[in-house]
Amino acid sequence: MLRIFGRKTSSNVQTVMWAVGELGLEHERIDVGGPFGGTDTAEFRAMNPNGLVPVIEDDGLVVFESNAITRYLAARHGAASGLWSDDPRVNAIGDMWMEWAKTTVYPVLIPGIFITLVRTPSKDRDPVRFEAQRKQLAAVMAIADGQLEKHGFLAGDALSVADFTFGTLLYRYFTLEFERADLPALRAYYDRLVARPAYREHAMIDYAFMKVE
Repeated sequence: MLRIFGRKTSSNVQTVMWAVGELGLEHERIDVGGPFGGTDTAEFRAMNPNGLVPVIEDDGLVVFESNAITRYLAARHGAASGLWSDDPRVNAIGDMWMEWAKTTVYPVLIPGIFITLVRTPSKDRDPVRFEAQRKQLAAVMAIADGQLEKHGFLAGDALSVADFTFGTLLYRYFTLEFERADLPALRAYYDRLVARPAYREHAMIDYAFMKVE
């Protein structure tokens, strides 16, 4: 059975879990990381020397890094559902937007906006720095909005690996209290994701317990 190591409140774990949900895979998820600890044990470090979640073990194969895991699961199980193609040109577009979400959106949204609003006490916030991050995020999300004006999903007209990485970030993006740019195509895309049961189950995880005042 597929085993996933990682707490459900991690956005990186959510990327993998949403993919697992869409694929309908039998699995076991083990709480590791954050308040659960367990990432410094010899057993866990043998699977991921970085000490980070998620990690999967699948029939003896161990994989870490959320994008690598998601691509593996899609390649192994997603052909029938269209999540993975036998045409490398099609997969390349999904890979491209998947990596864009991880390297361009994630750094400004999670270590930037999210950590400031949720994990940083009000008295310690830097409003000038936050405003710069907000404008940077608006510019990044405008790129996604432009893509979504042309397509129903981030990498085309069907759900792909790109959506797992990008889409999981949108729950936090749309529920954090800050001034967001008016991006209708992005909002409509998010609404379509919310209509998917697997997204609601695995990506829309409350993070209020993380908030500090």
